[in-house]
Amino acid sequence: MRARDLLAPFPILGLDAPVADAARLLARQALPGVIVLGDDGAPFTILPGTEVLRLAVPGYCQDDPALARVVDEAHADLFLRDLDGRTVREALPHRPRELPIADPGATVLEVAALMARTRSPLVAIVEDGRLLGAVTLQALLDRMLPA
Repeated sequence: MRARDLLAPFPILGLDAPVADAARLLARQALPGVIVLGDDGAPFTILPGTEVLRLAVPGYCQDDPALARVVDEAHADLFLRDLDGRTVREALPHRPRELPIADPGATVLEVAALMARTRSPLVAIVEDGRLLGAVTLQALLDRMLPA
């Protein structure tokens, strides 16, 4: 089985799109992440939902989980509002990491190894510099695990 056999169209966003749009896309379509295109229109990175949360959750709560417990429920329920006015570019990790990109002829094992190595729940499939879609972890597991 090849990447082209698991390929599905996948939503994209630009670097300067509102990160709140990314969060809505993740939630409404139950996506593990979104493909972010660079200024040149080529895949730049994968933005997993956890990075969107990292931007929204106050740093002091990430550093010391006990501090999250002292925030009252009414205020704790509003933490995602901190995404307003921020961009996808701001949600990206500070250190660039390997971009999970494969060609349509990659084997399922190659795609799985890339997911594991990059810790990405999806791999962008690119041919001749053009994004064809993505292979998600769920699609890979659904097809590869016996029923």
